[in-house]
Amino acid sequence: MDNSISLNKFISDTGYCSRREADKLITSGRVFLNDRPAVLGNRYKPGDTVEVDGSLITAAKKEKRVYLALNKPPGITTTTELHIKDNIISFVGYPKRIFPIGRLDKDSEGLIFLTNDGDIINKILRAGNNHEKEYIVRVNKPIDHAFVQQMSQGVPILDTRTLPCKVQMMGRQTFRITLTQGLNRQIRRMCEYLGYAVVGLQRVRIMNIRLDKLALGKWRYLSDAEVSMLMESVADSTKTESKSAARRKKAAAQTPPHSNSGFTPKDKAPANKHNATKPAAKKGKPQTGKPAEKSWKSENAVSRSTQDRQGKNARPNKNMGKEKKNHEGRKEKRSGAEGSFKNYRSKGRR
Repeated sequence: MDNSISLNKFISDTGYCSRREADKLITSGRVFLNDRPAVLGNRYKPGDTVEVDGSLITAAKKEKRVYLALNKPPGITTTTELHIKDNIISFVGYPKRIFPIGRLDKDSEGLIFLTNDGDIINKILRAGNNHEKEYIVRVNKPIDHAFVQQMSQGVPILDTRTLPCKVQMMGRQTFRITLTQGLNRQIRRMCEYLGYAVVGLQRVRIMNIRLDKLALGKWRYLSDAEVSMLMESVADSTKTESKSAARRKKAAAQTPPHSNSGFTPKDKAPANKHNATKPAAKKGKPQTGKPAEKSWKSENAVSRSTQDRQGKNARPNKNMGKEKKNHEGRKEKRSGAEGSFKNYRSKGRR
């Protein structure tokens, strides 16, 4: 029986960091497996040695999982990198190794989870699992119903379109929004697209956990009831998204919505004998049938108009060849006795 597990899961299970952070450590060459540089896809077996930045990582003992709820103040960065000023780990100062679930912008405030349970992180973060996050947002100028409608229908940002969401007006410049996805600075970018600037943003709920009266900058343990509800909410969640589902989601985001009115755009209308248009004739090539007859008539009309300008007794163009052919014969007759003008007059008298 294979007792191995993925290396990033082993590192996460020790409480050192999340799986995502472990992947970053591996790709940056900071992890060694059995004295060799680790790569993505490596698996850990009992008895293997794992080092991160030169420190030996050992399998964590089965200990009680920690789940914290923090009301993050503005100015705190959501990162586990301890060398970054005002990082969230140093701010909380918890005695055991914990890491945040998801992110909250440095300029934003509100609810964020921290835990040493690596298995639950991806389940909560997966946008495809429709886990709700609720925010209260204040902008720099009054909003209206058109703004609420546009925000709720989705806004194009970051080469995609945000998913439909719930938006509720709370005041002249304040609204409540519930998202099921977490794009980078999503709410701020959505407001900027519509010509607004965010002056205050607070997250007040993640799934079934609410901020309530937790003071700014303080944290508390989640109750057993909250943890149970949290586990129940993610029980059917997938840790990863299948490739086919990702392709379907990408195609849906790129495909413009179709109207249900039954109207078919002209460029999409089926080509048949009733609505198909005849292709235009190529320039320089004569057409056959009726179009050719029309062109012939137009040419004759031009010819007739030319003759009218030259006079009614003008000879047709078809006689020009005959005159040219007999030109020399007529010339000889004029020069001879029979062809002379006097003989012609005399013959006429007879």
